[in-house]
Amino acid sequence: MIWKCLIIDDEQLSLKIVEKYCKMVEQLEVVASCNNALKAMDFIKAERIDLIFLDIKMPDLLGTSFIRTLPHPPKFIFITSYPEFAVEAFELGAVDYLLKPISLERFLKAVNKVINTYDHNDEKQSNLPSCGHLYFRTNRKMVKILLENIVYIESIRDHIKIYRHMDTPLLVKQTLSSLESMLPHHQFMRIHRSFIISINRITAFTNHDVEIDKIEIPIGRQFFGQLKKISALKQY
Repeated sequence: MIWKCLIIDDEQLSLKIVEKYCKMVEQLEVVASCNNALKAMDFIKAERIDLIFLDIKMPDLLGTSFIRTLPHPPKFIFITSYPEFAVEAFELGAVDYLLKPISLERFLKAVNKVINTYDHNDEKQSNLPSCGHLYFRTNRKMVKILLENIVYIESIRDHIKIYRHMDTPLLVKQTLSSLESMLPHHQFMRIHRSFIISINRITAFTNHDVEIDKIEIPIGRQFFGQLKKISALKQY
């Protein structure tokens, strides 16, 4: 699915940054950008908009007030300098709430949430198979990785290394904790402070390690109990 996006922000620099980030993700198409919510009304009426990135404190009409004016708002992500609006934003149904200045990593986390949550729901409703994926920035390009191809992920200082089935590992500057929050918990599990694994690829495990594709990965003591519960449910 191509997500048609509208960006609303009265800060030109912030607007340009979001435009730049959107262009890095092949599933995002920026339909329009504008510097206040009133101008955005025209685009909402004239174009199909699937996702809105918007500021909150803007001239004439707050971003939160703008969302309330829409009878059937598309998915939306707030990008703002004001943390105090977060509760109100999520009560309105925001997918995410990003504080300026936003990093590419944080932007991708929000976008991946949209793509995987809502694309997956649409596929379930239409009885189509789901093939979730995430985008990662590495070597100055955006790389799309299918979740089903991830074997395990290793933390290496301030980077992560993503090991893929029948493909070369991918090194990405990101924390393991931030990636963990993006991954569906029924497919992936953290078993060590330095490792996340694909649950379906486990072939054996002991009290000390998990075997995946004949590779032994250590288990942290605090994670073993959860692994036993999951293995019982999946009947390994």
